[in-house]
Amino acid sequence: MRRKIRAARIRRAAHKVKSLAGAVRAARAAQRAGRRVVFTNGCFDLLHQGHIRYLEQARNLGDLLVVAINGDGSVRRLKGPGRPVVPAVQRAEVLAGLEAVDAVLVFHELDPERVIRAIRPDVLVKGGDWPVDRIVGAEFVLSRGGAVRSLPYVAGTSTTELIRRIAAAQRD
Repeated sequence: MRRKIRAARIRRAAHKVKSLAGAVRAARAAQRAGRRVVFTNGCFDLLHQGHIRYLEQARNLGDLLVVAINGDGSVRRLKGPGRPVVPAVQRAEVLAGLEAVDAVLVFHELDPERVIRAIRPDVLVKGGDWPVDRIVGAEFVLSRGGAVRSLPYVAGTSTTELIRRIAAAQRD
């Protein structure tokens, strides 16, 4: 019985990982049903407490949370040659396993503007280290009557800092 339950959970999580077209279909279906679509994006290289709190808060702003993650090449361009630590396929599966997340997709550009325009979210969200006027896609979402939110940053939960601490522990 436990194996059946575990297999069902894995299938459910894998079902949440979508192509852009699949994420668009999910968003449109939700909006037709009167549900609010929330969108966020990021690298999500090593999932930590700050990410979990952030994603739960984002999900509470609507009915369907779509998370777009940077592909490996765009993470390298943004963060440097040692990143990502975790490949996009694995990052997507981990995020899909979270209850707060309804859909995950991978994009390969440096910014998610194209994805945001395709999804057409009702709410666009980023972490508190992003002021609203610097959030990519904010102008588009606001022009459609949507909302843009910068959620509180959880101090001490930076992925970059976490990687530095792990590297330092390996040297000791």
